[in-house]
Amino acid sequence: MIAVIGGTGRLGRLVTARLAEEGEQVTVVARSAPQVRVPGAHFVAADLRDPSTLPAALDGADVIVAAAHGMDPGKGESPAEVDRDGNIGLIDVAKVRQADVVLVSVVDASADHPLELFRMKWAAEQHLRASGVPWTIVRASAFAEMWVEMLRQSAQDGKGPQVFGDGDNPINFVSVEDVAVAVARAATDATLRGQVIDVGGDDLTLNELAHLVRPETPPRHVPRVALHVMGQVARPVRPSLARLARTALVMDRANLRFDAAPSRTAYPWLPRTSVRELVHRAP
Repeated sequence: MIAVIGGTGRLGRLVTARLAEEGEQVTVVARSAPQVRVPGAHFVAADLRDPSTLPAALDGADVIVAAAHGMDPGKGESPAEVDRDGNIGLIDVAKVRQADVVLVSVVDASADHPLELFRMKWAAEQHLRASGVPWTIVRASAFAEMWVEMLRQSAQDGKGPQVFGDGDNPINFVSVEDVAVAVARAATDATLRGQVIDVGGDDLTLNELAHLVRPETPPRHVPRVALHVMGQVARPVRPSLARLARTALVMDRANLRFDAAPSRTAYPWLPRTSVRELVHRAP
């Protein structure tokens, strides 16, 4: 049985659907049941931030897919709570259950990366490597569909898409569908244990992505100084909002390029969906 932690999210739902279609027995593990369930998948409630809820939820799992993240501002959580501590607790349970772990991480995760999420993912990766649990790590760049959706939602009433910062820094965007293919394959292919699979797409600036989303209207920019103020002022009252502001500042200047070619050479089965293609086909 394969348990998908965070199986109600953007990536987790696609992974769950793909595994169910392949005839795998799948359990979705999340805090609350999805409004629309994936046919063939079973749901169990558990909270990654509360390790005591995990053993029962993972009973009978042979493979555990860790697909949750702590960057949703509406959930009042953090990457430290979810991507580091939550995943570390999950890995410890997997060791007791003698289950394999497929950890969803981020391209260029490292201990000293300027983005908190990347540092927390790195900590989880290191714990997994040292645990003795059979593992596969799937590292992905920024999910293109998420950013396209945010830009579209901000471009209502004839306004241009809202871009945080200058928007001139290249960022690698990948289709979440491509990532789901890699994660599902890692969950079912034991020959991939001990390997790190990087999944990336196109290098685009946020201004370029905004132009693809709304070519007829120029983007509106939230100045860096406003992001800096938000990152400080909101910290005591809305820490998740402050974290997003600080993240936007880093993304406006850090090196977030990625060359996906070597990974596709190593794993020829990885799909290649261009960002321009997914923007044009999206409703």
